[in-house]
Amino acid sequence: MTTAPTAAGSTGRRPRGAARRSRAGTAFVAGYLVLLIAFGVLPTGYAVYFAFTSAGGTFTGFDNFVTAARDFRFLDSVGHVAVYLVCWLVSLVVFVVGLALLLHRLAADGTGKALRFLYYVPGALAGAAGVLVWLFMLDPTVSPVRPLLAALGFDTFGEVVAPGNLPVLFTVIAFWTGAGGWIVVMYGALNNIPRDVMEAARIDGAGAWQTARRVQIPMLRKWIVYMVILAFAGGAQLFVEPQLLSLASVGVAGRDYSLSQLTYDFAFQLNDVNSAAAISVELLVVSVSAAALFVARSGFFDAD
Repeated sequence: MTTAPTAAGSTGRRPRGAARRSRAGTAFVAGYLVLLIAFGVLPTGYAVYFAFTSAGGTFTGFDNFVTAARDFRFLDSVGHVAVYLVCWLVSLVVFVVGLALLLHRLAADGTGKALRFLYYVPGALAGAAGVLVWLFMLDPTVSPVRPLLAALGFDTFGEVVAPGNLPVLFTVIAFWTGAGGWIVVMYGALNNIPRDVMEAARIDGAGAWQTARRVQIPMLRKWIVYMVILAFAGGAQLFVEPQLLSLASVGVAGRDYSLSQLTYDFAFQLNDVNSAAAISVELLVVSVSAAALFVARSGFFDAD
């Protein structure tokens, strides 16, 4: 009795090219796993250990979480971050999707290429560098948009960075530094929509608004969910913007505005690393829970 040869040959071995590609893929994944474990899993486990122990290493249960929650600044920081997240996520979804749709319609000429470049330029600046640019822009004494600030009733830097204005300012800064990359991502996703689908919508008489609302945006749903998950996790860890504003404004913007700032204060001002770790673990749990909710409600992993 003879055995039928396999597709790869009578010996059943994989072609050499496939084996090389498999080894290359394994090497790439292995490198990522090493970095993930070294800079992700191990630090997280270390923080969890500190969150449930005392300075001497004794297990304390939830005592560190209670200590952090009883701090008079904790609830205010939670409220600040919550308001910022609402402003940030709403502006991100609305304007990123809207600008990506506009960019897609202008892609046929040189305007689209120029806009893609302009959208991405702010993202080339590191977070701290971007905030420093905005410190210059928001100071009426040196800002190139001083007439606009004066028209809005701002004559001093302290008036601009008053606590009531901070959620909007942080949203503007975060959008300027981070939205460009997402616009390019959404633009790429729009280019992956099959041409026959777009052509069918055009033949059915759908205008630009109807095509965007009924065809393009629904097909961007998973990309939008992915963007929201990462933006939520990043926004919950708000730190650089309020920290630099606090230093520049000499305390007008508090150094405990966000939870990450409060964590920093616990660790390096109060020398209470365990309570700082407890707040970090809380941020991790909230971010993971929010991501799980977004994934579950959106059908992120459902086959299209």
